[in-house]
Amino acid sequence: MKNKEGREKPGISSLPRMQDRMTFIYLERCKISRDNTTITVKDESGVTYIPAAAISVLLLGPGTNATHRAMELISDMGVTIIWTGEHGVRFYAYGRALTNHATLLLKQAQMVSNEKKHIQVARMMYQLRFPNEDVSKLTMQQLRGREGSRIRRIYREQSEKWNISWTKRNYCPDDYESGDPVNQALSAGNACLYGLAHAVICALGCSPGLGFVHVGHELSFVYDIADLYKAETTIPIAFEIAADKVEDIGSVVRRRLREEWKKGHILDRMVHDIKFLLSDGQWQEEDYKSTVYLWDNIQGELEHGISYTEAGDEG
Repeated sequence: MKNKEGREKPGISSLPRMQDRMTFIYLERCKISRDNTTITVKDESGVTYIPAAAISVLLLGPGTNATHRAMELISDMGVTIIWTGEHGVRFYAYGRALTNHATLLLKQAQMVSNEKKHIQVARMMYQLRFPNEDVSKLTMQQLRGREGSRIRRIYREQSEKWNISWTKRNYCPDDYESGDPVNQALSAGNACLYGLAHAVICALGCSPGLGFVHVGHELSFVYDIADLYKAETTIPIAFEIAADKVEDIGSVVRRRLREEWKKGHILDRMVHDIKFLLSDGQWQEEDYKSTVYLWDNIQGELEHGISYTEAGDEG
């Protein structure tokens, strides 16, 4: 299919894989337009050109104005779009999935709907947090207790390392400034982490709302995946930035996270971990020749696009 300018729309197979993209870009107080397959960003300092297909998440802060053509390009490239308030995050849109089959989504739905498999995936999520221990026999109540103790210990260690007073996670989504520097840094960092997790989940064709540890919210699975990486990324960086007493905490946190996530190959890890969790730890890439089937409770999946007649009916 061609767009309004006569160029062919890119096929999914021609787009960069999620794990090969940049983690996120934050923009504010600018006009976002389009030049062919490039996003143009115009602000008081001039015009910046950004290859759309290289982005995973585009965070749009206050004062941003995007053209319809720019949004069309962003969606075609499978980029997740998040509009943010002055300091908070509001999710509004995302591009198409970077896959044309529903394999992982079907696995996710099957596992979240089966109590035994649901618990199994939740345990695997906790096992990733405790790689040197066997948590397969622990109840969900015990696992939550272990995780709570682990996070409190990490907060305490970071507090002592950076000589910053810490009591608890305390923030108001509608009043960012009311939090202390550490809580402000955590809010800014976690917002980026949620956006990145959401982008990867959508790119793989999974559902953000079908969670295993978190349930009942449209972003339950996003919170599940993001929680796997907080202890090594957003928490220590938040304390470090707070100790530096910088003026614009949010901006500094975003830059540091982008650097750390690039060095730590966070996109590769998220893609791998989601596939690992939704396939009993035995994921293997497959070549799917067709992506649309007809469901049959006896014969299984049947090819679509064929006129089927009743048995004995010669049509």
